[in-house]
Amino acid sequence: MTTTDLTLRGMTCASCAARVERGLNRIDGVQATVNLALERAHVDHDVGVTADQLVAAVQAAGYDAAVVGADPAPVDADVPEDALRPRLIVAAALAVPVVAISMVTAWQFPGWQWLMLALTTPIVAWSGYPFHRAALTSARHGASTMDTLVSLGTLAAYLWSTVVLVTGGTESGGHVYFEVAAAVTAFLLAGRYAEARAKRSAGAALRALLTLGAKDAVVLRDGDEVRIPVEHLGVDDLVVVRPGERIATDGVITEGTSALDTSAMTGESVPVDVGPGAAVLGGALNTYGRVVVRATRVGADTQLARMARLVSDAQSGKASVQRLADRVSAVFVPAVLVIAAATLLGWLAAGGSVAAAFTAAVAVLIIACPCALGLATPTAILVGTGRGAQLGILIKEPRVLENVRHIDTVVLDKTGTVTTGEMTVHDVTASPGEDAATVLAHAAAVEAASEHPLAAAIVSAARERGLDPAAVTEFVNDPGTGVSGLVDGARVSVTRTGTLAGVDLLSPARSGTVVDVAWGDRVRGTITLGDTIKPSSAAAIAELTAMGITPVLLTGDAAAVARRVADEVGIAPAHVIAGVLPTGKADAISALQADGATVAMVGDGVNDSVALATADIGMAMGTGTDVAIEAGDLTLVRGDLRTVPTALRLSARTLRTIRVNLFWAFGYNVAAIPLAALGLLNPMIAGAAMACSSVLVVLNSLRLRRFR
Repeated sequence: MTTTDLTLRGMTCASCAARVERGLNRIDGVQATVNLALERAHVDHDVGVTADQLVAAVQAAGYDAAVVGADPAPVDADVPEDALRPRLIVAAALAVPVVAISMVTAWQFPGWQWLMLALTTPIVAWSGYPFHRAALTSARHGASTMDTLVSLGTLAAYLWSTVVLVTGGTESGGHVYFEVAAAVTAFLLAGRYAEARAKRSAGAALRALLTLGAKDAVVLRDGDEVRIPVEHLGVDDLVVVRPGERIATDGVITEGTSALDTSAMTGESVPVDVGPGAAVLGGALNTYGRVVVRATRVGADTQLARMARLVSDAQSGKASVQRLADRVSAVFVPAVLVIAAATLLGWLAAGGSVAAAFTAAVAVLIIACPCALGLATPTAILVGTGRGAQLGILIKEPRVLENVRHIDTVVLDKTGTVTTGEMTVHDVTASPGEDAATVLAHAAAVEAASEHPLAAAIVSAARERGLDPAAVTEFVNDPGTGVSGLVDGARVSVTRTGTLAGVDLLSPARSGTVVDVAWGDRVRGTITLGDTIKPSSAAAIAELTAMGITPVLLTGDAAAVARRVADEVGIAPAHVIAGVLPTGKADAISALQADGATVAMVGDGVNDSVALATADIGMAMGTGTDVAIEAGDLTLVRGDLRTVPTALRLSARTLRTIRVNLFWAFGYNVAAIPLAALGLLNPMIAGAAMACSSVLVVLNSLRLRRFR
């Protein structure tokens, strides 16, 4: 199987989207979903199905299509509202006098109807041309869409009025409905224009993400600086980044120091200080200082490109609630045509006048357009996932939004999730008669020659305290045992607490890893080391608890270490699962689910990937491994645990917005069609109400942009 994305042109409503989707899915080996808000089709298909076949299927349905390139660029690059603007201006300018004169009897003069005909003709013929063209295209393919209803309604009002006027019917009391044709066309164009602008605004987050990438980069070639397009960058290229420039690709700083603004990608407002050895992301803004970055990932492999791809894929997907709306929309327009015909015949059979019957039928056609139904879900997903990307939360697919409302338990991996995953010195305890600073300095002198993670932590702690490690000679490193060497003429050994012979330095003791520092055949002091808890972890867990969600700590570390960490961040001892092997993490998740919990798992390592996939929702830390990120349903770009409750709240808010939109869209049509059929809605008012319903649905979705 492979995947192809298509940009679509010509769709105007949910019926159009459903027709394109059916046309694509008729091809053997194809599973397609069509997104009306994005005007895009996401197609999973057998490798034997070509892109030309997919495009041909869309064209056979009466619409245009093109294959999307490698970059998930927004579909609305040609700004559809620009094409609508002049038609709307003409319609509005001419419709105002038509409606005013038609409604105000005192302004009517002999032959005023002929002026109305002259003013309405360009409105219906030119301003309303997009509706008529789309309706004709659908009709040629044996289909009916929202445009069918609009075109039939406005043309019926216009042609009926023209016939009455030309045949002299007005002289015998016949009614003309030029104001209906003019006003409905103007209202619907205004609604579609506002809708196009709102949809473009809804996709602003993805466009902003895509514009972060640098277009070119300065690289060092044989000592010279050469500017090249980013497409020509390769792994291990040395990229020069000056103040005010964006880093062109993911990499590691080899030279220089600076502070990088990563707010657009991670949501972190404070610039991050970086220096040699620091990993950096493409798209980050260099605030000061010249730095040289060695490229580690280029092109589509960069974090920025992957973020854009994830957001784009999520926005192209569908929630299951949308599939119900699609099924309704597919049969909605034909049903409305039947209802309009029944309304006309019913009024005539009941003895009503032809004018009254005609007015009611036209009102049914116009009020029933299912725009709001088709836009209810995709616009909310579009805005919600875009806002998530701005906050450093990447939602992979819409089903996540529907699962999140049931989450009652969040399982947290310890290392790299609750903690930083980096060892630091917590305490230095000197034996009686010894000096703690001397103990640390001697230990650091020996460990300075080691590459062990504990060694780096001890040396770093000594330097932070202003202790400059002395030179060491006759250094001995016994893997799994300890280290020793001559410092100022004394043989200093650093081993696991309790024995000078030593064992595995990484074995935890008490509430952390404790090592003995000895010289002169006796222990002079101990150093306690441990993983550092992230500053945000306690606040995040308190927020989860306040939301009624149970936090659980899941770790392979010993129970003593796990309990210490849990106590510091506010997790109850009963909710600590320690000593779990990597292969057993998924079993622990399954056990919680078997007890009735709906589980979200937060992790960052390869050993978390199966657990992430097993959980109802997997949340991968963006600072973690690629395997974990691929296994998760959401990616938290920052290594900040506070994004977990934020992600849960945003998902719940997005789902609530979808439900409000669908309730409004369904309720509107259910209530309005009977009113129109009973003659209680003027066609002009019906047109305005229908246009407003679509705009209101989109505006309700845009409220998600203000989510905090």
